[in-house]
Amino acid sequence: MKSPSTTPALARTLGELKSSGWVDRPIREELRENLEARLASGQPLMSAVLGYEDTVLPQMETALLAGHDMILLGERGQAKTRMIRSLVELLDEWMPAIAGSDVRDNPFSPISAFGIATVKDKGDKTPLEWIHRSNRFAEKLASPDTSMADLIGEVDPIKVAGGLYLDDPRALSYGLVPKSNRGIFAINELPDLSERIQVGLLNVLEERDVQIRGHLVRLDLDVLVVATANPEDYTNRGRLITPLKDRFGSQIRTHYPMDVLTEVQIIRQEAHVPTSSRPISVPWFIEDIVARISHVARKSHVINQRSGVSVRLSIANYETVIANALRRTLRTNDADVVPRISDLSAVVQSTQGKIEIDAFDDGDSNDIIAALVGLAVRQCFTENVVLEEAGDIVAAFTSEVIVHVGDDLPTAAYLETLASLPALEGPVRRVAGPDASDGELAAATEFILEGLHLTKRLAKDASGSRALYRTRQR
Repeated sequence: MKSPSTTPALARTLGELKSSGWVDRPIREELRENLEARLASGQPLMSAVLGYEDTVLPQMETALLAGHDMILLGERGQAKTRMIRSLVELLDEWMPAIAGSDVRDNPFSPISAFGIATVKDKGDKTPLEWIHRSNRFAEKLASPDTSMADLIGEVDPIKVAGGLYLDDPRALSYGLVPKSNRGIFAINELPDLSERIQVGLLNVLEERDVQIRGHLVRLDLDVLVVATANPEDYTNRGRLITPLKDRFGSQIRTHYPMDVLTEVQIIRQEAHVPTSSRPISVPWFIEDIVARISHVARKSHVINQRSGVSVRLSIANYETVIANALRRTLRTNDADVVPRISDLSAVVQSTQGKIEIDAFDDGDSNDIIAALVGLAVRQCFTENVVLEEAGDIVAAFTSEVIVHVGDDLPTAAYLETLASLPALEGPVRRVAGPDASDGELAAATEFILEGLHLTKRLAKDASGSRALYRTRQR
């Protein structure tokens, strides 16, 4: 969410704020009341995340209504960070704070030495600034080198050199957590913090204060803490100290899309399709197969499931398949861009960096990815295509009939194939749809031929993205 360029005409001093009738609410009460209003009006907690409507989102709603800090457990690519960032939408659009305060002091009850002194000296003339909700969210990626100064704060040597004593609160430079006061603080991959830093977060989560070295500093922070972690790190390896686990009020388990259709919807929402002067049309079976590749990988014994198979794999594969189809179309000068089965060979480059292969006993990574693609195509074909004419099509493949396919062939070559094999035309048109373009007919032709091969009714000789289909009896 972007912060607006201008602030509204709101109170500019503490006196004006008092006269305006503005009511101060702690962060948890603010989130709870705004969530109550949203749920009562029939709006979802967040609209940017799909597939969690009946599982994760109800748990998050419950945690927010209970006023809990929460930790989201899930493998990579399960929209944990996106959900946390979406919580900003539940905040009031604008919030007043004492101008110049590092910790966004509440004008009615400041907590820092600066804020307290300012109100004491200026009273109702205390200047205010209004903070947009987009600026009330802070995020930190945990790492072993994260320091206490990063999160909590440290003595600023420049301020000390300017004449302040070491134990003077004004000599402190605050970290991200105090600067998140009256807002949301998110920390990703929480178990990656060293134990010493984890201990430093205990007071923040329980007593709502911070301690900086030996200084007698107490900041009554008003902050919602949300963390993410991989379940393997959180539960099995013991990388998160038990007292810190106990401080989180709610622990919520995320998951990957439970069905192919949901993954397809996410792909459509998130993918960046290349722009082209030629129209781009992606057949339903290509979308299904790309999403299904990830589902197959999540069940494969050769893929490291502790690392996970991110939804980003589906998105990247979808973009790659379309890009490969665009490359082919530019070379063949076809009228439209329509991905085919042969374009799926390009997903090797977008898959290798997003999965971790546990064993290479069955071949190298290219062979394993090809096997995943083949299984996804076969599942899509057997679950969605009823091919009553399969016998007639196979019978048409005599010893003299061989069909070539590949990402270097123009659409016209497939139309010639349909003309030479009348038994194939009816099924192709059913799969492609009643108003299919020539490019969509070409894609459907290749899909049916590959389906017949994977169900062991046609033979196939393949080399990269090029192949020929023939009768199994020669």
